[in-house]
Amino acid sequence: MIKAIIVEDELKSREALRGLIERYCKNVEIIQEADGYHAGIKVLHENDVDVLFLDIQMPDGSGFKLLEELGEISFEIIFTTAYDQFAIKAIKYSALDYLLKPIVPEELISAVEKVEQKKEKGNLNKNVNVLLNNIKDNKDEPRKIILSTSEKIHVVNIDEIIRCESDNYYTRFFFTDDTRLLISKTLKENEELLREHNFIRPHKSHLINISYIKSFNRSEGGYIYMTDGSKIPVSRRKRESVIDIINHL
Repeated sequence: MIKAIIVEDELKSREALRGLIERYCKNVEIIQEADGYHAGIKVLHENDVDVLFLDIQMPDGSGFKLLEELGEISFEIIFTTAYDQFAIKAIKYSALDYLLKPIVPEELISAVEKVEQKKEKGNLNKNVNVLLNNIKDNKDEPRKIILSTSEKIHVVNIDEIIRCESDNYYTRFFFTDDTRLLISKTLKENEELLREHNFIRPHKSHLINISYIKSFNRSEGGYIYMTDGSKIPVSRRKRESVIDIINHL
């Protein structure tokens, strides 16, 4: 059984989540509930738990503050939140999971299945640290991102990514220090995270950081030359928008 704790200040929300878990996640046992930050700290100190369902906004302290207070974390975290654009973005960049209220059963089931699949928890603190650092930066956009390869979890600075290249259902990342990482996410998934950081997709197989564009060749349909020496094709339908972006650099 997966041992779970719910930390949520609203009684109706706790009851709704408990009811969904009892109905759809028979392998999850709710061992404790807490109605806020202070009560959450207490029950987490007193119990061993596999997964924490954690509300973000609570009157006596945020879910992020709770994680910061705990320090060492050996359990999985599933955030439960009403729509909060910045908080959700920070969670995504840290590769942690979240459920939007009102919670959809299918999304709950999927989140719990991910908990089951995660057998090694030794790197979880990296994810939490990235989350807390991005929140502390108090900027509109997170500055670090978690990238997971088959061997390990990497914490990287977004502005050190030169470009990304599609490799079937994987994405190959290229960095300023010549490092390369193969990530088990599609280029489209990575585009959704990076497009607000001056990344553009000039071709279906390429995502590039415009800060590292060296030049644009208009011939042969159009190619972008990057500072790492790569030659990136530009699709016909993206040509005009790419030229416009480069003219404004």
